[in-house]
Amino acid sequence: MSSSTTSCRAATEPVDVREIGTIDYTEAWELQRRHVTARADDEGPDTMLLLEHPSVYTAGKRTETEDRPTDGTPVIDVDRGGKITWHGPGQLVGYPIIKLADPIDVVHYVRRLEEALITVCDQLGVHTGRVEGRSGVWIPADDRGVERKIAAIGIRVQRGVTMHGFELNCNPDLGAFDKIVPCGIRDAGVTSLSYELDREVTVASVLPMAREAVLAALEGDLPVSDERWLARPEAPAAPGVTFALQN
Repeated sequence: MSSSTTSCRAATEPVDVREIGTIDYTEAWELQRRHVTARADDEGPDTMLLLEHPSVYTAGKRTETEDRPTDGTPVIDVDRGGKITWHGPGQLVGYPIIKLADPIDVVHYVRRLEEALITVCDQLGVHTGRVEGRSGVWIPADDRGVERKIAAIGIRVQRGVTMHGFELNCNPDLGAFDKIVPCGIRDAGVTSLSYELDREVTVASVLPMAREAVLAALEGDLPVSDERWLARPEAPAAPGVTFALQN
């Protein structure tokens, strides 16, 4: 049986999904760490936090100085993989805290999250896919703009348990990305569901779809497709890594 049609979870009990609303980034980070410790010690269930953050920039382990804001805007350095990004209102954030089944395949876990978000975009009528060498969900270059990212993924795996996760741009202020080099990528843009559909798409309307799709991807009910790679004339210039692994 294909690994993409089986669960990537060590547990069989349902994931405890918590819809939190808006929460400060550092508060959510501490909440994640408590859940990760409990899950690693087999004292708590697999959990997924779905939420929004007030406006904040976070920098993963591979962030370069030149990627950061030059105007003194505060940045929180975090323990996930990847580079710098922005979180804020209008962006659905998901933190799956999952004990992965052996053998642990972190890249395939990222692909599952991508598949879930690609499915959500499909349901809304936005065609997206993957870019070779990069994580996240992308829209190909067209008459509306250059190749652009609509969802980002950055994770950490500690003691076999995932933390951090994904962000899907629903109706955020995309101008917030202008102060940084998002994910360290200079040759592409950032977009949202609202921009691509020319109508308001809220976090509240997308959250149930994302919840269902992510859970299905984790269990293997939504298999990873090899057909959603975007055609490009050449490999990307800044591929980037989106996960950190700690034993």
